[in-house]
Amino acid sequence: MSLWIRTFTQPSVPVTRVSKRPCPSDPTRAVLFDLGNVILELDVRRVFAHWADLSGESTDTLITRWVLDEAYKRHETGQLDFHDYAAHLSRMLDIELPASGWQAGWNALFRGPYADVTARLPSLSARLPCFCFTNTNPTHQAQWQRDYPDAIKGFRKIYVSSEIGRRKPDPESYRWVASDMGFAPGEIHFIDDSQANVDGAISAGMRATRVRSEADVVAAMDALLS
Repeated sequence: MSLWIRTFTQPSVPVTRVSKRPCPSDPTRAVLFDLGNVILELDVRRVFAHWADLSGESTDTLITRWVLDEAYKRHETGQLDFHDYAAHLSRMLDIELPASGWQAGWNALFRGPYADVTARLPSLSARLPCFCFTNTNPTHQAQWQRDYPDAIKGFRKIYVSSEIGRRKPDPESYRWVASDMGFAPGEIHFIDDSQANVDGAISAGMRATRVRSEADVVAAMDALLS
């Protein structure tokens, strides 16, 4: 679910400037994208609003009760299934819902693809091999694979944390992904909306760009195309 964590940890004021950190001198030979709020727009309040409607609690109350804990990380690395994580959520949020209610709220997260980003992806992928690395879980993965196949078809491979047992921002996770991609870390340009994830990529030796809006992602892609 860390596809959507940044909603609560970063300012919501739009920033159109693309922020780049010092990067290696190797030429860019591949691009590695985040998925949530880079390719697909997310709205975390929709998740809690759905659960609030079913439970009678307020959306803001549920948001304040939720924390990113070890169970969440285990869910994203394939060590805890959704049934068990929903039971954990029930205790954390102090509400009881049917299994269908938990899952429907969980999947209310997605608003859809960023149109300007996905429109540029074919051109970029024709010039540079494009990959994706997302912290997510099997339930969300099934949702975006089913609903947005055209948005992700330009990627040579999508690295899903719950499948590979590794998650951002651990620098070793980026090194593992780079090795599987077949490129040195310094040859990869990483794009993400989380500063922590960008810092992790830089620690692993990648160049990286932090984005905070669809316009930022477009600017980063256009720079790679120029």
